[in-house]
Amino acid sequence: MITNPDILPIDTGDSVPATTTYKAARSVAGLVASHFERHHEAVSKYYEQELAPRPDPRIIEAIIDTTFWASLRREEGRSPTVSIAYLPPEAAEHPLIFAERLTLTANTLTKLAPAVERSGIHLGVWEVDGELRIWGTTRVIPGLCFVLEVIEPGMLVVKHRRVEGFGKFVNVAVLKGDQVKIVNEESRKVRDCPSLINSLMGFSSTTLWSDYPNLLVQLAASMRSHGRGGILLVVPKGKERWRDSIIHPITYDVQPPFSELADLHRKYVEDPNPITWQNQFSSAVHNMAGLTAVDGATIINDRYELLAFGAKIGRAAAGKPVEEILITEPVIGNTANVVHPVQNGGTRHLSAAQFVHDQRDAIALVASQDGRFTIFSWSQCEKIVQAHRVDALLL
Repeated sequence: MITNPDILPIDTGDSVPATTTYKAARSVAGLVASHFERHHEAVSKYYEQELAPRPDPRIIEAIIDTTFWASLRREEGRSPTVSIAYLPPEAAEHPLIFAERLTLTANTLTKLAPAVERSGIHLGVWEVDGELRIWGTTRVIPGLCFVLEVIEPGMLVVKHRRVEGFGKFVNVAVLKGDQVKIVNEESRKVRDCPSLINSLMGFSSTTLWSDYPNLLVQLAASMRSHGRGGILLVVPKGKERWRDSIIHPITYDVQPPFSELADLHRKYVEDPNPITWQNQFSSAVHNMAGLTAVDGATIINDRYELLAFGAKIGRAAAGKPVEEILITEPVIGNTANVVHPVQNGGTRHLSAAQFVHDQRDAIALVASQDGRFTIFSWSQCEKIVQAHRVDALLL
């Protein structure tokens, strides 16, 4: 995590507007621009459809600076929550276009916020005669389109749409006051990095729903969004050993396994058309993620079949107490630390770590009420439970 943005000497060129008062905007602009440059070059080699324009550092700096100050304002007692997409209106699908382009200012964003605060609506911004202008709104944007979203006052997330455009956007950076987190793309190369982490960073297949880690991305995002906290355990299909780590009787045992999500996934493999399945997938994901709000753990297998929810985790009879875990976070500047599990969180985190320590072919997803999200997995190389903090990837 970068806590002092001034330490990054990045040449952003001529800024738009001429001055930037939010220093973090200047510090991250070059790194964010490099991210989009790399991905545009990589994707263009095999992707035939039109991609969104590449934002340069001065554009990124200006949009972040203006939006940050807008996020601190209030309109009729409410803080603005807006999402800004950098693209011309002709690059959007079915755009709502204003008769007069509006200058991108904190005041304009604050006034427009009530109209675009619902999820999925973006304010379209483009440079006209050297000045950033708001041209209207859009719901559909091209792949790799630069998006800046206000999460809460003073907290912004830089993200982009996945190439195939189906599912959660890929996060690039999180800015909260003078604290900056840049997603570290090299984290995917670390030994025993779970496929789910790669998928959150956008490094799995380009089709979002083609394998189970990508589907887990949607479950993780939905778990985090309900705000009640919860645990999702993912165990191998056909194995019952996981029951050794669950206190019996299970309050909500599901027999036979509930297969709505599994059936949808199977049908999608046969007909991979995102438009056909998107709404059905979204509804099924939210229904299953909602079960994690019940006290106890929700358990599914790696084919998305629901096995139980409200289950209490206990140490397996033949298991040993988990004594240490390795905490990591896929952001630039993070250093992995080995700590005792009680230093990582409360009961949820401790029980999830114990479950993975006993059931080493399983993973555990833990959402806290405060928005923190951790993925527990067993590292075969390090012989330790890894706790991957992925808040920056899920906002």
